[in-house]
Amino acid sequence: MNPQAKLIFTISLLLGTAITISSNHWIMAWAGLEINTLAILPLISKSHHPRAIEAATKYFLVQATASTLLLFSSMTNAWYTGQWDITQLTHPISCLVLTSAIAMKLGLVPFHFWFPEVLQGAPLTTGLLLATVMKFPPITLFFLTSHSLNPTLLTCMAILSAALGGWMGLNQTQIRKILAFSSIAHLGWMTIIISFDPKLTLLNFYIYSLMTAATFLALNSIKALKLTTLMTTWTKTPSLNAMLFLTLLSLAGLPPLTGFLPKWLIIQELTKQSMAPAATVISLLSLLGLFFYLRLAYCTTITLPPHTTNHMKQWHTNKPTHITIAILTTLSTMLLPISPLIYPLS
Repeated sequence: MNPQAKLIFTISLLLGTAITISSNHWIMAWAGLEINTLAILPLISKSHHPRAIEAATKYFLVQATASTLLLFSSMTNAWYTGQWDITQLTHPISCLVLTSAIAMKLGLVPFHFWFPEVLQGAPLTTGLLLATVMKFPPITLFFLTSHSLNPTLLTCMAILSAALGGWMGLNQTQIRKILAFSSIAHLGWMTIIISFDPKLTLLNFYIYSLMTAATFLALNSIKALKLTTLMTTWTKTPSLNAMLFLTLLSLAGLPPLTGFLPKWLIIQELTKQSMAPAATVISLLSLLGLFFYLRLAYCTTITLPPHTTNHMKQWHTNKPTHITIAILTTLSTMLLPISPLIYPLS
């Protein structure tokens, strides 16, 4: 892709995100989301592969539908209450339609079907944008309207997302699909707490973005898209694979690592809100995700490469990104001891 075109699309992404997260008016928020959608489409389809074109088409249709629902929700609320302010969403039908629109934007169950297919068709760098930056504006709208939304509906969607994200990731061999289902499961954790402690949702999203960025950049550096390719990379870049191993364990939420922090705080808050059964269920469902993270980690570090292989080994990695990966991996694994400082900052 032309560097100037890539620069324009990147600036448009940043502009759309900034407009949405800083707006008080529904029309401005909607305009920011539309700019975001239009800017990411060329980045998804830049390889001109049929799968990439299909992914871009699916993404456009789903996001256009979600934006239409969001606009309909805000117009219905303005019709009944005379308010265009994002925080003044009070009409019950508007709240229900908005929940569906944002769930569709994020890829929450039952509107999750598009996300694995789109991520599978996009390059790894674009996949990183789809899994992190593109989810920030909808999460912000969730944050601003959290006091108006139905907690029971959000809890049901969250538990279903954690269940389906873990269950459907079990038998995948494509790494991008595994990371897509991982994202759906993490969204379940973010959604279950948003009615009770919205700041905790944002903290969870920030930490998830850190860990996902480290994972995607490491995979992009070793050019791994399938588990079979991942099995042959240990002899090529052992230090990078070791960092990827730690990041995957952090994504799984194992205790000494940063990924455990949001899960710990969410379970604590749910227990305070007399929702111990929901906390127990979502904790047990995270074990499904733990299985495929361990499977990825096993393929990354423990499996020795076979003597004969059908695919070409790529000996050159992308060196300049290694410092970025090292910083992100350090943050993804070592923030738990300073959690008393992090949580008040959120």
